[in-house]
Amino acid sequence: MLKKNGKLNRTNSPQQGDLSWEDNEYGQIVEDVKRVYKSKIKPLEVTYNFEGFHSSPLTEADIEAKPIVLLIGQYSTGKTTFINYLLDKSYPGEHIGVEPTTDRFVAVMNNDEERVIPGNAAAVNQQLPFQGLNRFGQAFLSRFQVSQTNSPVLENMTIIDTPGILAGDKQRIERGYDFTEVIDWFAQRADLILLLFDSHKLDISNEFKLAIHSLRGQEEKIRVVLNKSDMVSQQQLMRVYGAMMWSLGKVVQTPEVMRVYLGSFWTEKPPNCFEDCRELIEAESKDLLRDLKNLRRNAAIRKVNDIVKRAKIARVHALIIGHLKKEMPSMFGKKKKSAKLLANLDLEFQKIQQRYHLPSGDFPNPEKFKQNLSLYDMDKFKNLKEDLLSKVDDALSNDLPRIMSRFPTGNPELAESQRNPFDMADESQQQINGQLPASFWQFSSIDKNSYYPVFQSSHPRDGKISGGAVKPILMESGLPNDDLAKIWRLADWDADGYMDLDEFSVAMHLIKAVQAGAPLPEKLPSTLMPSRKI
Repeated sequence: MLKKNGKLNRTNSPQQGDLSWEDNEYGQIVEDVKRVYKSKIKPLEVTYNFEGFHSSPLTEADIEAKPIVLLIGQYSTGKTTFINYLLDKSYPGEHIGVEPTTDRFVAVMNNDEERVIPGNAAAVNQQLPFQGLNRFGQAFLSRFQVSQTNSPVLENMTIIDTPGILAGDKQRIERGYDFTEVIDWFAQRADLILLLFDSHKLDISNEFKLAIHSLRGQEEKIRVVLNKSDMVSQQQLMRVYGAMMWSLGKVVQTPEVMRVYLGSFWTEKPPNCFEDCRELIEAESKDLLRDLKNLRRNAAIRKVNDIVKRAKIARVHALIIGHLKKEMPSMFGKKKKSAKLLANLDLEFQKIQQRYHLPSGDFPNPEKFKQNLSLYDMDKFKNLKEDLLSKVDDALSNDLPRIMSRFPTGNPELAESQRNPFDMADESQQQINGQLPASFWQFSSIDKNSYYPVFQSSHPRDGKISGGAVKPILMESGLPNDDLAKIWRLADWDADGYMDLDEFSVAMHLIKAVQAGAPLPEKLPSTLMPSRKI
């Protein structure tokens, strides 16, 4: 889905139905996750006040929710324009400008009719996964809305546009709600978090820094997008990239290098763009869009993973609450004992850790837990119930691993002898003899749009189809078996026995060359390979 002459090429866009596995299994897995959570995990959360320390119980709408993409960035980094680029149109209630324009959180969702749902109405709608936002009060809900529009892209995801972040404390104070807490709420539910930077705005403001800090624990979801990369020259882009990574390194305290995409997501490309890095930017943009295409499968795995993580946290929370209740005296000195437990909470955590042989990483932050605990009367906590713990243990040991085992493990590696479905010996090699115009041997001349439906009809897995699935399609050309074997060897350039859309399109293109009377080349010209493959 890249810009060509100001128009959108939809070949790489995250369309519905890209992965047939989701259509067959996704819904059933979600139903099983709901059943396990409702019957075995939620009762433990409710009994031991999990909501007051971590997050409110999940609703059916939360578990059923489509994958969520969260966009975060300072003002004028192109968040709203990026959404328009994906949808190939504007959405209700949007506003784009060089000044700070998006002053609210906007959930962009799919619907047959275009409409805007105000925050208060959205937060009480049981069909929407936003009921948990009621905790942030009227000040936030008045700055939140759901924008619905008809788009095939939104059939597989929900996109959250956030207010542009400014420097200084004035904006943070005048918001009327805790911006970082809201970001944290969305981040916990997001499947992909995109931090957008502008090639001309690399500074990280105080509020942006706090927002990034609130994403700790969600690092595997975070991707960085250096947007408007074509607004600087190649030499400047190298310096800008280095400066951005240096700035991020001071804020994001992780040993891993964050994945960064260079992008230029314009709805209308400005005339003053630099073209010296165009191929690199297009290749990077393709990689980002591929991540979006794979969201639904990854989201199904993440739902199970998040339920596992939530169950473990809820189990440790129940052990903490049960321990504190057990330490309280039955008659006198309750207030004094409560204050002592609160003051030495980290020591109590160590006792629980040693008694139940738990890893320290499963325990919450003592200071944050202490703040929440001070709002409760420990004497009114419930005693530890073994039957509730047993249900959670059963979910962690049996139910959730069983669900996880139903996910496909990807395409198996094929033996070398199986990697060409035509299984023919080497033929004599020929060179391109110029019967076709030079433009024919350019990747840009391949009509991928016409081959896309044929490719999808073979039900690709992880974006690839096997030789066995490709063979009957190529044989429909009527070409001799030796020609088809050579076409396969040329197009399957990674020799893994599978073809992605690019490889399949090249194979179909080579068939056209032979049918036009041109001999096949000895090796595939580099011009017939997409830039990211060279």
